[in-house]
Amino acid sequence: MSENKPTNILSTIDSPADMRKLSVSQLPMLCQELREFIIDACSSNPGHFGSSMGAVELTVALHYVFNTPYDRIVWDVGHQAYGHKILTGRRDRFSTNRKLNGLSGFPNPAESEYDAFIGGHASNSISAALGMAIATELQNESPSRKVVAVIGDASIAGGLAFEGLNNASINPNDLLIILNDNDMAIDHNVGGLNSYLVNITTSRRYNNMRNGLYQFFKKLRLIGDESKGSILRFNNSLKSLLSKQQNIFEGLNIRYFGPADGHDVENIVRILHTIKDMKGPKILHLCTKKGKGYKPAEQSPTLWHAPGKFDKETGEVVRNTAPNQPCKFQDVFGHTLVELAEQNERIVSITPAMPTGSSMNYMMERYPKRSFDVGISEEHAVTFSAGLAKEGLLPYCCIYSSFLQRAYDEIIHDVAIQGLPVTFCIDRAGIVGEDGVTHHGCFDLSFLRSIPGMTVAAPMDEHTLRHLLFTAQAIEHGPLAIRYPRGGGEMIDWHCPMHLLPIGKGRKLQDGDTDIAVLSIGNIGTTVTHAIEKAREKGINAAHYDMIFLKPIDEDILQEVATKYQRIITVENGTVVGGLGSAVMEWMNEHNYYPRVRRVGIPDKFIAQGTVAELHKLCGMDTDSITTLLTTTW
Repeated sequence: MSENKPTNILSTIDSPADMRKLSVSQLPMLCQELREFIIDACSSNPGHFGSSMGAVELTVALHYVFNTPYDRIVWDVGHQAYGHKILTGRRDRFSTNRKLNGLSGFPNPAESEYDAFIGGHASNSISAALGMAIATELQNESPSRKVVAVIGDASIAGGLAFEGLNNASINPNDLLIILNDNDMAIDHNVGGLNSYLVNITTSRRYNNMRNGLYQFFKKLRLIGDESKGSILRFNNSLKSLLSKQQNIFEGLNIRYFGPADGHDVENIVRILHTIKDMKGPKILHLCTKKGKGYKPAEQSPTLWHAPGKFDKETGEVVRNTAPNQPCKFQDVFGHTLVELAEQNERIVSITPAMPTGSSMNYMMERYPKRSFDVGISEEHAVTFSAGLAKEGLLPYCCIYSSFLQRAYDEIIHDVAIQGLPVTFCIDRAGIVGEDGVTHHGCFDLSFLRSIPGMTVAAPMDEHTLRHLLFTAQAIEHGPLAIRYPRGGGEMIDWHCPMHLLPIGKGRKLQDGDTDIAVLSIGNIGTTVTHAIEKAREKGINAAHYDMIFLKPIDEDILQEVATKYQRIITVENGTVVGGLGSAVMEWMNEHNYYPRVRRVGIPDKFIAQGTVAELHKLCGMDTDSITTLLTTTW
């Protein structure tokens, strides 16, 4: 970054206060420079590119009009917040974005007072911002603190966003919601609300006229604040009749403005100045383009959501072209699912807005009528899967581990209690790397293990993943969870004939002739294998068991280990609280065995961003750390 210094205006902006000294006519140039900075930064240090490019004018306008950080801006998800970070005193550190001990890729209040609320998962901004807006009223803060929620058209379709909108309509507040409408999530948006947002129209002249009439009648004391709701509903009904179109937001008594060009920064500033002091909840609908200002990103927004490194001059994305690279676990899943669906017509697939990221796009291309992208709606994805299973189908519900957390109640209430055969394909399990604290899949082993009737498994390699996916269709009662990590394993030739695996049975990979055994689950077992090889060079020949299933756990293996070994190391790519290590210690205690047990995994704290290798080392899950544990007396 040092050779690509910011130019002219941007180099003078160390805080939004500096930006507010500019004239409105200077803001388009600032937006251009901000885009150039983001292109330069992300070409060499990958991140969420397309969303941040599309939100440049919106970001500049918000910090220009509102008195941040006193006024609050709550970014939904945070994919679009790079411009926000650059303008709020982090420009010179932006080269550390998503790196160990550097800037988080998402808004985080621990990083900056300008980050009003944590970002990373979708649809939470309206609820959080509404809480802030009501809090400022209850505490009689002076001057009145303005609160803004910025949410995308994909995120606003999530259930939590609807809950926030509903509550905003019935509680006194002055919340401003910015709807950043780019017709995209990561893949293209789906669902009725998206179609509605594409077509919705509201006259600016009408809004001005309606507000003027309201103020006029209020001065004449013909109406008051207590009757405002009834007047708004009447106006909305009249407007719907004349325009032959209903407005869902005004139906909730939330004032609607737009749609407006989200890339006309001067007009956005004018609109924000006009509406920011209006009483009551309101929504400003801005139409933007993902990847705006960089032609390759505008043309292929899905690819350029997070493209990795790229040549900023040519737009060519840098790919790892090394031969004979292992296939990603997600691709093994995607291709295997198609293979199974060809043999079994009862198989259907479900994903909440992640078909490309989870490789379910292969199934969608081959069997579009048996594949469902339900949008950013994890809770719905799970209960929808339950409904499919209730009527005799075999749903494979693919959700990232960190997002599956959002559907915990539905897993219990709608799937597990009824013993429905839903297969949860849990991608991005364990440490995921640069996406950081909100995206690590730390907790699924623990929270799924506690659910009665749930079978929980994690394959060490690609062949085992295929066998588990094949086995899932034979389970007629109760859900099965299969978790696998981000990225690839070690097998080049991953395709193999599939067979049924016995539920609750692991496998012995290495016999030992010392007093120590290692029990691992999932792909982290390959790291254990390397550690055992290194320990053998130092004269320590430890046993190694791949448990495969956390629940039901293989009690024959535990019995063998308990009687043969005095020291046990458990290794899992998940939190050590409640996972494999806990299960092993519970069994040992219940059966009156008292070996020394060391648990290796993600410690009981939130882990920040960094490469997977760096974070594994930080957590003591790397080859060297496990080797040291194997060769040290304890």
